Amino acid sequence: MKLKIDKVEVFVVVGPNANYKTSSHYSDLTITNTIVKIQTSDGYEGYGGAISWTEAGVDKSLAESIRHLIPFLIGKSALQREEIYALMASRCVQMTPQAQSPIDIALWDLVSKYAGMPLYQMLGGAREKILSYASTPFLPSIEDYIEHVHDLKEQGYKFIKFHTWCRFEEDMNLVKAIHEEFKDSNLKFMLDVETAYTREEALKAARILGSYDYIWFEAPLPDTDLEGYRELRSRVDIPIIAAGNTLLQLNQLEQGIQNGCWSSVRVDATLAGGITQTKKIMGIAEANSMTVELQSWGYTLSQAANLHLMLACNNSKYFEQAVPVEPLEFGAITSIRTDKDGYVHAPKGNGLGIEMDWELISKNAVLKLAFDETGWTE
Repeated sequence: MKLKIDKVEVFVVVGPNANYKTSSHYSDLTITNTIVKIQTSDGYEGYGGAISWTEAGVDKSLAESIRHLIPFLIGKSALQREEIYALMASRCVQMTPQAQSPIDIALWDLVSKYAGMPLYQMLGGAREKILSYASTPFLPSIEDYIEHVHDLKEQGYKFIKFHTWCRFEEDMNLVKAIHEEFKDSNLKFMLDVETAYTREEALKAARILGSYDYIWFEAPLPDTDLEGYRELRSRVDIPIIAAGNTLLQLNQLEQGIQNGCWSSVRVDATLAGGITQTKKIMGIAEANSMTVELQSWGYTLSQAANLHLMLACNNSKYFEQAVPVEPLEFGAITSIRTDKDGYVHAPKGNGLGIEMDWELISKNAVLKLAFDETGWTE
């Protein structure tokens, strides 16, 4: 059997400086990286990762959910990814489809290495680069945001998305101050308010943002408020997108699309089931003449999975580059950076094209799991 899976490892790692804040409602968030490494009997390896955000320390729950999927992989061929995906989806496991995501990504990484090509080419190869936007952390003051935008502009960013207080009055004060400072700069902006607004606040904010020609207004309402999103879109011109963290199943997203809830579909391959499922989501969006603005906020492996999907298809416009970039590169030798012209490019090499520092990862892992034909090692 070609590409017979004979060992699966899981590493739970936190970069020492990966503490981000995306709203005044949160404390500093610990960004946990749960990495899956799959090996085959004929010597191939594939890697996948997914992040989780917690306020009270490292998250081990995703790894514990993945634990219950791993035994079903041993002895299967990595070439049968659709079969494996269906098998995983039918198991009694918590945190699906997120628990499936790093496994599925690792399988695609492995098989495209076996095929001798980058993953985005194996998936379709629509292009080799895509425009990037800087996705800011929450900052203490308007002055801090203005200084940060000047710095990002110097780095080459042409598009910037703000994470803010997520309180209407303070957020709109920032929007107005940014407009006054940068109205002649050719910079373009987005706003993400982490599902924190009422429907009335969302409508007011959308009209203000529209008057300033914002690229989009993200997560004004909870993802599950489909009627609120449908009504908001019908009353404003600015593109409206959801957070993309809650509705992850194909039928849920199809319902939102058919009801006109969003201007673009918003998901993350590391949440929505990996490459296998997200490619289908992108196809549904394309069938309805919609873009899919994938999240790529995470460590390098998470960034890479979403980037390869964007480059494989034509219906994504922007790559999300979380800033500062360095803390989320922990454990990766390869980095994904925005160039001076505002683009990110396909990583060099086959598969995801990401080389990992396994010695560093193993040394810093707060939880390690391994399973092969002889059983568990922890």
